Order: sequence, then C-alpha cells, then structure tokens
Amino acid sequence: MRPQKVLIVIDWFLPGTASGGPLRSYANLIAQLHDGFEFYIITRDTDFGTTEPYATVVSNSWNQLNNHTQVYYLSSDNISPKHLKTLISETPFDVALVNGIYSWYFSILPVWLLKRTGKPVVVSARGMLNPQAFSVKGFRKKVFLTLARVLQLYKGVTFHATNGDEAQYIKQVLGADTPIKIAPNLPRPIQPYQPKTKVSAAPVKMANMARIAKEKGTLIMLQALQQVQQPLLLDLYGPIYDSAYWQQCEAVIQQLPAHIKVQYQGVLPGDAVPAVLQDYHFMVLLSEGENFGHAIFEAFAAGCPVIISDQTPWRQLEQQQIGWDVPIRDTAAVVRAFEVALLMSAADYEIWSAKAYNFAKGVAEDTSVLVANRGLFEAL
Repeated sequence: MRPQKVLIVIDWFLPGTASGGPLRSYANLIAQLHDGFEFYIITRDTDFGTTEPYATVVSNSWNQLNNHTQVYYLSSDNISPKHLKTLISETPFDVALVNGIYSWYFSILPVWLLKRTGKPVVVSARGMLNPQAFSVKGFRKKVFLTLARVLQLYKGVTFHATNGDEAQYIKQVLGADTPIKIAPNLPRPIQPYQPKTKVSAAPVKMANMARIAKEKGTLIMLQALQQVQQPLLLDLYGPIYDSAYWQQCEAVIQQLPAHIKVQYQGVLPGDAVPAVLQDYHFMVLLSEGENFGHAIFEAFAAGCPVIISDQTPWRQLEQQQIGWDVPIRDTAAVVRAFEVALLMSAADYEIWSAKAYNFAKGVAEDTSVLVANRGLFEAL
C-alpha cells in the first residue's frame, strides 16, 4: 500500500524557531507520522520577523528534510498567487493541511486554490478562532470571517481542532455544521529524567519562553513581579513581536526591586529548548490563551513546574503538584503563585519536579494522540 501524500502549507517552518507553537506542532507531526505518510511542505525561506533567507536551504526548490518529507522554501519575490497555483498543481498529494486562518499567502489563498483541485482540505485553526484570539486585531479578524462566510471560503473544508473546547469555538464562529476532526498536538519525545535541586542560598531561576507580546502576557508578568518579596532570577526567551510593547516591558524591568533580576536572552533554537530548561527551576507563561502550549509541555518534560494562565488546556496544576494555573487579571493570585514557588522547600521542590516530569511522560506516551493525528488524513 502506497504512503498517503500530505501537502502542508504554513508561513514558517524548520529550520526556523521564532514563530513558536505551530512550527513545533508540525515538526512533531511529521517526525512521528513517518509510517505510511509522505509530507510536502510549502513555506517561506525566512524565519518569523526576519528577511534573511536560511543559509542551510535552497530557495524556490524542494529540499529533502528526511526520508519522508520534502520542503519547498519560497523566497519573498516568489510569493505570489501565480507561483502558489503552479506549486499546488504540480505537487502530488492526496490531502492538504493548511495552517491557520488569517495569512493571505499561506492560509486564505491556499484554501481557495486547494479547493479547486477537488482534493480534501483540512484547515488547522491553531486557536485563532478561540475568544482570546480576538484581543489582538479583533475587528479586522471579524470582518474577514464575515466575508469568508459570505464567499463560502470554507465550504467543503474540514477543520482540525486540538480539543473539544476549540471545536466548539470553531462551530460558534463558522457554523454548527462545520466538519471538525479533533486531534491533540503531538509533543516532542522526552528525554530521561534529570533530578533537580533547589538550593536555599541561591536565587530561584525562572524562564519565560514566549514571544514578547501582549497576548503572551509579558507585561502582566513583569508588573506582578513588582510585588514579589523573594529573590528571583527571570530570563526571557523569544522574539520581540512589538517594539513599543517591549519598551513598556523595559520600563517596568528598570523599576523592579533590587532582589528581582530580569534579563532578555534572545531567541532560542527550537531544539535547544529542552536542554536550556534543565538550568531552571520553574517556567512562567501568563498568556491570554494557548491552544496547546508547547513551551509548557517542554517545561514539564524538563522537570520544571510552571506558573501559567488559566486559559490553556493545562488545568488544576496545583492539585497535581506540577504548577499553578491562575487568572492573569488577578494580580494577587499571580503574586501568590510566585511567592509559593519561591518559598518552596528543597524537599518539596524535588517532589514537584519529579511529578512534572512524570506528567509529561504520561502525555508523551499516550498512543491515542498519535492515532487521532493519523486519523486527520486517513479518514479522508
């Protein structure tokens, strides 16, 4: 039986790192669906937020990523309706998967072109239709979605949701009869556990792994630190999405108490995240919402309990002794989570760290997730 050929269209892909979760989701997908599938990926030849092409790829050509995946890296001067139409018509595939909703060249136009082939099309919403996603450019998004319904852009298209809540949000926006397949994101395989210790004489180290942006709660996190009484070292990793927003963050950083040290460490290569997290006690991500939150899972896998918002799939963390999920508008609750983490005894920390790792291990070894992801394509 020949492999199922899947065409994926996404703005940014490997070897990029700066675009965050969606890139990691697809990297994990193609890494684990190696049996019975061939993948063809159309993407840009630059990383998110940059104009410099990758040095390790050949632009405007198919590049062999592994024995079952090829990637076509489009240069900026070749991103056009004509070129996309030619690429899609000349690429052999059985089913297409389009990432996201709002990108003209890598979401909207591909859906229109792919529907004309008569082959099945799946759109992965990636949380872009969830309520919290409309906190940024909400009016423009709603205008587009109204036009999409009028023009029947998504007629005959199947949507991919990562959980039941997202499926309901998609139906609320696009209609109750929207076909949806639910398949949770595939996490990265985890490494053997490396026990961690918390030394009372040294400041606790925390990492924030996310782009610097309003929807990621960077400023809310920093403002909460103004009320934290215990010593803390916090390192920020991720691209600066909005320079004006970052200036607000810098202003708060400069006003923090002397016992709170915050440093911006730039953007990490995706493959470096697990190893870097080994150097930290906790991970913080007070985002307005996460469809999955790969950084959260990576933290668990590194034995780092987390302080996150209550708008992610990861809930009731304190009861499980693996972290805290707090309402980000409740400053007192955020500060309390910081203080409890910072004052935790070394013995308790070792327990929480081990439980965080074991939680990630259980998620990574859940075979039903792999089955659900195969079902995204096989049933079509």
